[in-house]
Amino acid sequence: MRFTLRQLQVFVAVAQQGNVSRAAQSLSLSQSATSTSLTELERQSDCLLFDRAGKRLSLNSLGRQLLPQAVALLDQAKEIERLLIGKSGFGSLDVGATLTVGNYLATLLIGSFMQRHPECRVRLHVQNTANIVHQIAHYELDLGLIEGDCQHPEIEVQPWVEDELVVFCAPQHPLARRGEATLEELTREAWILREQGSGTRLTFDQAMRHHPGSLNIRLELEHTEAIKRAVESGLGIGCISRLALRDAFRRGSLVAVETPELDLTRQFYFIWHKQKYRTAAMREFLDLCLELTAGVTRSDAISLPPIA
Repeated sequence: MRFTLRQLQVFVAVAQQGNVSRAAQSLSLSQSATSTSLTELERQSDCLLFDRAGKRLSLNSLGRQLLPQAVALLDQAKEIERLLIGKSGFGSLDVGATLTVGNYLATLLIGSFMQRHPECRVRLHVQNTANIVHQIAHYELDLGLIEGDCQHPEIEVQPWVEDELVVFCAPQHPLARRGEATLEELTREAWILREQGSGTRLTFDQAMRHHPGSLNIRLELEHTEAIKRAVESGLGIGCISRLALRDAFRRGSLVAVETPELDLTRQFYFIWHKQKYRTAAMREFLDLCLELTAGVTRSDAISLPPIA
């Protein structure tokens, strides 16, 4: 063969980092060793894989074709290595989850997975939908658990479980007494919402798309717990997943405001790159997720330990 697995590893790291220096850091190699490995791969193959612009390296057409195959080959090589050195079970798993899934489901799922497979090293990255999709597309994550829409042509999307957003307010808010509001009433309120790019915000904006005017958005926050605290403090009303509000509703610290005129249902999804090799750890983790939600029609009906 004209290439080594180390050269492919360097190629993938440079493709993901866009820079030899950062790639070297991620691989714990010197910058010169990383640069030499990439140069040798291109020289031996008599081709260029990147367009150079100063220190910035961008994949060219051939490099983009090679990347998914290189990632898949390296994943399979890791499994072969574990087999040859006598290790059973799984190596590692990088999971990306959006905030609602990450904060209220993913930690439980990963805990259950690691109890079954303590030898597996699992890393959880909690970010909004746009960031998770970007990382899956660039082979930086194995799996994504998202709550927003994904139309990326290179990403496989599998429906998981239905979720529903709900408008909510503090117990002392006037809407709390009725527990219901019309669209006209909602447009007069101050709102505390998730940031643009989140799946929650996308669902909310789609539900409100028929409202002709602009809403009074007082705050945009990146964390559901911060939104809950702001609403509890009387700064406005919010709209996030019922799953994230289940325990607050039980305690009475927040109150649901039903909105018959709004469709706030959505879907949780699994995503992974279509060309990525699906390791045994990926397949097992997906099966565990489906096992947890078997027979469940909505996310807030999933059996979870109560939050104090």
